Amino acid sequence: MKKIALLVLFLGVFMALQSQDIKIALLKYRGGGDWYANPTSLRNLAVFCNNNLQTQISTDVPAINIGSAELFNFPITHLTGHGNVIFSPEETENLRKYLISGGFLHISDNYGLDIYIRREMKKVFPGVEFIELPYNHPIYHQKYDFNNGLPKIHEHNDNNPQGFGLIYEGRLVCFYDYECDLGDGWEDAEVHNDSYKKRQEALKMGANIVQFVFEN
Repeated sequence: MKKIALLVLFLGVFMALQSQDIKIALLKYRGGGDWYANPTSLRNLAVFCNNNLQTQISTDVPAINIGSAELFNFPITHLTGHGNVIFSPEETENLRKYLISGGFLHISDNYGLDIYIRREMKKVFPGVEFIELPYNHPIYHQKYDFNNGLPKIHEHNDNNPQGFGLIYEGRLVCFYDYECDLGDGWEDAEVHNDSYKKRQEALKMGANIVQFVFEN
């Protein structure tokens, strides 16, 4: 099954590259949390990456159910929100196959997500723990250098931002920004009234994530 899932993912990404229609998917989940919390963020990240990394990422952002076979069409997926998250057994297995077959998940805690997403990702990878990535990890040193790790975009609990990773068989399959709120920083300027500097920090770190996925 792993080989089949890998082939499906490879074919989906290959077709996207051939059609110059690479997309980042937003993951829909059950449980009551607002998976739709940042409607402008991924579109703005795509534009920033296209302008600064010379990528060709579509600004059309599809919302995909975690249990859908469509998941395997996307090299990068994104999950955010404030509240509860529940993965069904079928969704858990589908997400696991996607990630071990070469897919990548970025999770951005929009505040209140932490206890739920840790619980659910533990179902996806029972034997793998989130670890805080060191500041010298390549994800912080792509086109842009973040020598002190994640930038602080929005204040939640007066804690330092942390970047956590799930590493499966030596490969980073999931990056989780906590006490940071990158997704908010990618939104249209008028949504949160963040400064230009703050939004640029968020977008640059987002571009690093994208570049890391495409080049590793």
